[in-house]
Amino acid sequence: MTEAGTSLSALVRAAARSRGSAPAVVDGGSRLTWAELDAQVDRAAAGYAARGLTPGQRVAVQLPNGADWLRAALGALRAGLVVVPVNTAYTDPELEYVLTDSGAALFVAGDRAPVAGVPVCTGPPAHDAAPPADAEGEAALSFLAYTSGTTGRPRGAMLPAAALRANQEQCLAMSPPPVRPGDRVLVALPLFHVYGLNAGFGLVAATGACAVLVDHFDPAGTLELMAREEVTAVPGAPPMYQAWLAVADAAGSDAGLRRAFAAVRMASSGAAPLPAEVWRGMRDRAAVTVWEGYGLTEACPVVASTLATGRAKPACIGGPIPGVEIQLRDTAQREPVEDDAPTAVRFAEDGPGEIWVRGPNLFSGYWPDGAGGPDAEGWLATGDLAYADRDGDLHLVDRRSDLILVSGFNVYPAEVERVLDTHPAVAESAVIGVPDARTGSAVRAVVALRSGRTVGLAELREHAAASLARYKVPTSVQVLAALPHSLTGKVSRARLRELGLTRPDDDVEEVS
Repeated sequence: MTEAGTSLSALVRAAARSRGSAPAVVDGGSRLTWAELDAQVDRAAAGYAARGLTPGQRVAVQLPNGADWLRAALGALRAGLVVVPVNTAYTDPELEYVLTDSGAALFVAGDRAPVAGVPVCTGPPAHDAAPPADAEGEAALSFLAYTSGTTGRPRGAMLPAAALRANQEQCLAMSPPPVRPGDRVLVALPLFHVYGLNAGFGLVAATGACAVLVDHFDPAGTLELMAREEVTAVPGAPPMYQAWLAVADAAGSDAGLRRAFAAVRMASSGAAPLPAEVWRGMRDRAAVTVWEGYGLTEACPVVASTLATGRAKPACIGGPIPGVEIQLRDTAQREPVEDDAPTAVRFAEDGPGEIWVRGPNLFSGYWPDGAGGPDAEGWLATGDLAYADRDGDLHLVDRRSDLILVSGFNVYPAEVERVLDTHPAVAESAVIGVPDARTGSAVRAVVALRSGRTVGLAELREHAAASLARYKVPTSVQVLAALPHSLTGKVSRARLRELGLTRPDDDVEEVS
């Protein structure tokens, strides 16, 4: 292991040398200093070597947030192995696909039978021999992170150590930085997701701060933990902030919310758009500003943040973080101007553009051959659409792949969903396109209703028409008991398409 290493395990080694007695991890009743964590990573690395694993082989890790996850993943890195973080909610078919596609040589999990013929190690291995020396390469692949994408099978994004380290440095170049050496950082985001992995623990390791790990997100329990541990930094996602506000609502008081956030100097949100009312609720009720950002797995993950501009605004992702370039490129489609109906979202004069990103934090393509990586000039198309406001700050609009073309005009599902969600009977909604012989595509609303409420198609159409141009108003509605969600809390339109809800014969004239 070289002293100048850039991997997460190298950062742990560096923190152990400079801040050995400082707290590194709080995991329930267990506490580790950086020196103790480093020694345990050594034992795990030696354990992998004792099993005969060699540098470059893949090790899949499916464990909840905790010291065991860190030992398993960091030990694998120190042994020169590639870590495949596995979602703890995966079903056996999903798990079998990831293990087979990655060619995993070992599966570190709880007590379970082998899957797809891959041997299982119950928890991180350990051995008292010296760990393998200099097993890691500076530009070596560190993580193979499987992304859900919008259609088809997950793909393994190849994340080199150098790209992960670049994103840490980019984040820490913001002023103020999201994590400082003395911070106690809540890591409730799953470590198997690159947001929790690098924007959470990665920044902790890079600064020698302390990670307060949460193995499963219990809103009330987490608020109590934050107050008890005097948490100072919270990287979060919209469902977390929504849940914390709901706890205060149920208690009939914001006192517990304010106690939990009393020491918090930095709260951030990413992974999905943060509703404006949640942003305002945290500001007004918890007395904390939530700095919203935007990222993607393929960028390790942070690309933009309101912290980079210093302008905290609701429903805004700010601007590129230091060292990252962003371009909004023409989608070749325009909003029609002949219809003067009010809109729920105001776009820039030139219309929204697709976000393209360039920087040293980008991945090296998808497993195994590097396909789909940055182009020859280093640019990566994200598939996300945004517009810039008068300050130059960016606002997300939608996924380009989710665009619906009605008679050649763009319909952005998120815009329609925001309007539908204001109907008193609608708990949440999703908008997808369905084939239409006359217009090419038509707008279908898929909704989940609030308990005891009913609504008809005509009523929903009338509600939408008050805020949207005619071509954006849903022509059909499908009701589900609940809508499918992604890991980060977003409604999964891709899953709705997989369920066959884009077939024309699914039209429902009246629903309840």
